[in-house]
Amino acid sequence: MNRFVLAALGGTLAGVIATTQVAGPLIAQENARSSSVYEQLDLFGDIFERIRAQYVEPVDESKLIEAAINGMLTSLDPHSSYLAPDDAAQMRVQTRGEFGGLGIEVTQEEGFVKVVSPIDGTPADEAGIEAGDFITHVDGESVLGLTLDKAVEMMRGPVGSEIVITVVREGEDEPFDVSIIRDTIKLTAVRTRTQGETVVLRVTTFNDQTTPNLESGLKEQIEAAGGIDNINGVVLDLRNNPGGLLTQAIKVSDSFLESGEIVSTRGRNPEDGERFNATPGDLIEGKPMVVLINGGSASASEIVAGALQDHRRAIVVGTKSFGKGSVQTVMPLRGDGAMRLTTARYYTPSGRSIQALGVSPDIVVAQPRRPANAEQEEEPASAVSRSRSEADLRGRLNNDSLSEDEVRQIEEDRAKAEAAAQLREEDYQLAYAIDILKGLSAIDHRN
Repeated sequence: MNRFVLAALGGTLAGVIATTQVAGPLIAQENARSSSVYEQLDLFGDIFERIRAQYVEPVDESKLIEAAINGMLTSLDPHSSYLAPDDAAQMRVQTRGEFGGLGIEVTQEEGFVKVVSPIDGTPADEAGIEAGDFITHVDGESVLGLTLDKAVEMMRGPVGSEIVITVVREGEDEPFDVSIIRDTIKLTAVRTRTQGETVVLRVTTFNDQTTPNLESGLKEQIEAAGGIDNINGVVLDLRNNPGGLLTQAIKVSDSFLESGEIVSTRGRNPEDGERFNATPGDLIEGKPMVVLINGGSASASEIVAGALQDHRRAIVVGTKSFGKGSVQTVMPLRGDGAMRLTTARYYTPSGRSIQALGVSPDIVVAQPRRPANAEQEEEPASAVSRSRSEADLRGRLNNDSLSEDEVRQIEEDRAKAEAAAQLREEDYQLAYAIDILKGLSAIDHRN
């Protein structure tokens, strides 16, 4: 018995010694790492003091520290940054849907400012700025090498003032200047209309207004159509939607899903991961859906498109989305500033990350670019719409086999077809999406 106890004690002692031998180098490494960090912080303090004392001109110490903090954050990824008090207040206003500026969502790529998307109805949109454009100069001053926040600051200014930005665009041989008048940007998060028998939901951003706008707008269109049975489906247009609030992306997805996962987020630590699931209730009661996306659809837009695509709830049409698959958390800091830090990646219900890859459409449909001299090259509308037919021939036989109601129905169908043809000229991708829903409706009626 005594030998058993001694053996057990010996084993315990051996375990303690072995643990100490392994932990020793680990503790030493941790101490060395901490020592190195403190040495670098001392170096930072030394440089700060020398700049303050010896730089050729007096410096603003607070701006120096802000620049150092921002440099630390922007070295991580393009979406992490420091928000000075004014910028933090501006961001809070933007999520409520009204702010001053040009109306473009931008990121940074290879030192230049890249347009994620222009926002519908804003000065930038009306001036012809497109997703994928690179902004190289602002009022003649290069933005190369500037931080994104500094470049954005250069584009800000009083409402009503003019700004000239220099744009490099794929397909254009030379950079060109665009003059824009700054304005107050009032975002209408969702615009709704009915095209034929299809409800079109144009979602421009994901802010606090998005879900309420979508629900009320959709309800109005369904009531105007005489009920859900009188629509053939919904087009959810997310083109050039740069994203916004994760919570709103989840709510919009949930509006059309009965159950299942919408999105999951995974951070540095496994325990920080979250899953968001749909709740029962589909606003359009299972009617077919098409989601429209393009290269300007980013972040929250991609969450919605990915969720509806993975659940086979919608057909995704258009071109590959932007590919921003990361989540930023805004953390308030002392002094009313804030830190925007990338804290997680998000994953669609099937477990795919779209970071740098984007959502690939089920059907790739590009929006044709109209040539600059399109107006001169186009046939006059009268020539297109008035091609000669049997009805134009003198002495032609009358069709007396149809009732007045049947003739009226034929004329109404013809008017719808002509409206569809006009829409194809104006917005080919949207017309394609509506045609898909028409086809699905026709098959459903035959069954």
